[in-house]
Amino acid sequence: MNMSKPSPFPPEASAPTGNPWIALDEAGSGLTVDDFLTTLMSQVGNALRRTITVPYADAAELTVSEWRLLALIAHAGELPFSALVVQSTSDKALVSRTLRLLEERGLVALQAQGSTPRKRILCTITAAGRQLHDEVMPMARKHQAAALHVLTVQEREVLYRTLHKLHGYCQVGGSTGIED
Repeated sequence: MNMSKPSPFPPEASAPTGNPWIALDEAGSGLTVDDFLTTLMSQVGNALRRTITVPYADAAELTVSEWRLLALIAHAGELPFSALVVQSTSDKALVSRTLRLLEERGLVALQAQGSTPRKRILCTITAAGRQLHDEVMPMARKHQAAALHVLTVQEREVLYRTLHKLHGYCQVGGSTGIED
């Protein structure tokens, strides 16, 4: 029994007719750049960020990058810089710049550990950072849930499993399907 509300968006309003992925051969014959998984994921990710994340980040006077790092550090309590770079899926330079801005605002504390030139940096949330995070998180959860409720329960289940499966594929290096 489907307990979710029906989608307010008809399928034809959100998906083009015909699915080039159904009869896809291993060479990807017939795919245009608009049909590429990477293109579509990027377009959807950017649209979701603009529609969902930007409004609550803006309300907290944070950029999306600042919110993302603050939320990751708040969740962990403290994180080494290197782990934060990996978890944020951002490059080191962006993470470094964003952390400095958060530190200047008193939302995170950065502690160098060790005496070598390549010190380990530990990132921790401050009381002010925790307070801001705790104010924004309910709004963030509500916006995320609203977007997920566009999908049926079954679609959410399939999407969740599919995204994690694709992420796992990428974590192990993927496969080109081309033999050497």
